[in-house]
Amino acid sequence: MKRTMLIGGPLVVGMLVLAVVLTGPVQGKITQGETRPLKTKTLMGKVVRPNCAAIGAALKAETVDWDAVHANAELLNECGHIVMADKRCPDKVWADAAKTLRDCSGVLLTKVKAKDAEGAQGAFKAMTAACAACHKAHKPK
Repeated sequence: MKRTMLIGGPLVVGMLVLAVVLTGPVQGKITQGETRPLKTKTLMGKVVRPNCAAIGAALKAETVDWDAVHANAELLNECGHIVMADKRCPDKVWADAAKTLRDCSGVLLTKVKAKDAEGAQGAFKAMTAACAACHKAHKPK
């Protein structure tokens, strides 16, 4: 009985410490990369959100500024790479959303070059759906 308690107690404590160590860094990596200073909140608020809003507004406008939409889509495509860099990605939901952001912004760039408003709108809608799925799983309430 004593031997079980001597082994069981430290084993439980060790498992708890391991759980904290394994889950703690994941949250940290969601909020900021491992070595670079850019916070995810800053990236989303200062780059992703304004470029996404600009695309949405531009595609609803009577006359689309294709050059501006192209620049916005390029920046969003790059953000799809940034959110995966510096060990920032915590899980498959995040990785899938980042891939969809890159893929759909790539399609959006193709549609923009062709000045295909309907196709651009479809790519934009698919891209924002991926963003929403990731935000549902990871954005702080």
